[in-house]
Amino acid sequence: MDFTKQLQKADEALHRRNWDFAVELYQQLLELSPDLGEARAGLRKALRKRYEAKAGGNKFLRALGGAAPLAMAKTLSKAGKHDAAAKQLETYLSTNPLDEEANLLLGTSLESAGHANSARAVYEFLAEIAPKSAEGLRRAGAMTRRLGDPGKALEYYERALQADPRDQEALRARKDLAAELALTGRGKTVEHSRDQIKDKDQARELDRATRMHLSDDDLRAELERLEARYADSPDSELMVRLSEVTEKLKDLDSAVAWAERALAYKKESFDLVARVGDLRAKQLKKQIAEAGKRGDQAEADRLEGELFAAEVLDWRRRVELRPADMAARLQLGRRLHKAGEIDAAMGELQKAATDPRARREAQVLLAQCFQAKGFLDLARAEYERALESSGPLDERGKEILYHLGGIAEAEGKPSDARALYARIFGVDVGYRDVAARMERLR
Repeated sequence: MDFTKQLQKADEALHRRNWDFAVELYQQLLELSPDLGEARAGLRKALRKRYEAKAGGNKFLRALGGAAPLAMAKTLSKAGKHDAAAKQLETYLSTNPLDEEANLLLGTSLESAGHANSARAVYEFLAEIAPKSAEGLRRAGAMTRRLGDPGKALEYYERALQADPRDQEALRARKDLAAELALTGRGKTVEHSRDQIKDKDQARELDRATRMHLSDDDLRAELERLEARYADSPDSELMVRLSEVTEKLKDLDSAVAWAERALAYKKESFDLVARVGDLRAKQLKKQIAEAGKRGDQAEADRLEGELFAAEVLDWRRRVELRPADMAARLQLGRRLHKAGEIDAAMGELQKAATDPRARREAQVLLAQCFQAKGFLDLARAEYERALESSGPLDERGKEILYHLGGIAEAEGKPSDARALYARIFGVDVGYRDVAARMERLR
């Protein structure tokens, strides 16, 4: 869907300093399309302008009013409900738009939810309001690079290193990107991405590549241009762009093929490994849905098994490239568990649990692995550790209590089981079959 006219209307409201109307219009667009990067960026500007115009207001009351959605967002984020977390964060940021921590969490939530364009807009805004935030600048660089602007990405990495010269991730990324730019003839130093482009036609190509709301006709025209350029001078960046355009045209087979071709040239590129893995998963999920619509359950089951195996291979490769990335190990452990490779899953999850950011989720999955192996005492201990680290009783907390109740029943402790179920029942009477279990254990 083309949102050009709606964006123009919102931008006009912003230009006229009608902050409230601009905010409302941008929010409506994001409800329709959460990855509308221009709307996400426009919303940041409108919220900041409105906040600055009302700078005389009570900051304490604003913070107090936003405390509930911020707390809920953190809970949802920990539970892996990233879209819901992003919505709560936007509610909080509507009155506290310059909160660095909340903006960073919004960016990571959008990124985890797969909204790359929106994540980039938030990270770039964070780079404006927090110019000394090395993490914000580094994430802005990574997302800008992923979306096809390596020159600008390198600029962000340079700024991240000015903020924190010991940031090893930024150092590695700057080194890799500088080498990549040198190999593709994009220059040795970067002042701005535009400075790297001497040819005006190439500048226009980059403008088209970074537009976020192309119609199908625009995309097909872009595809023809890219194919013509590729025929004259093939390179890996063109392959990536061809993959992106064909994906937007919903031609997943071609998108996968182009991404795999680019990966053949850059076998150690984490971004390309991730892109190929994500596209293959999307391709298989589409085939599973099509088999389900045909009523071919046997084919759907076969494809689901193929999906599990493909995801395991994908995340193994990611961990090989970034062995210190505990978030990647958590995802690998999750896929191994889903694929039934319990022993291998436990090994990855135990490593992931060493990272405070991944610990709770890793503990829950590890407990499920122990439970599947019949090690109920180990499972119970792991669930209890995960429960201790949680705040208010969220969905994950209820799930933990439910499993603990099941373990207590299996161990012949009905009163303990009922007490655990009662904690869920007290806040959510409709959770799974807790009501029936409470009645049975009366």
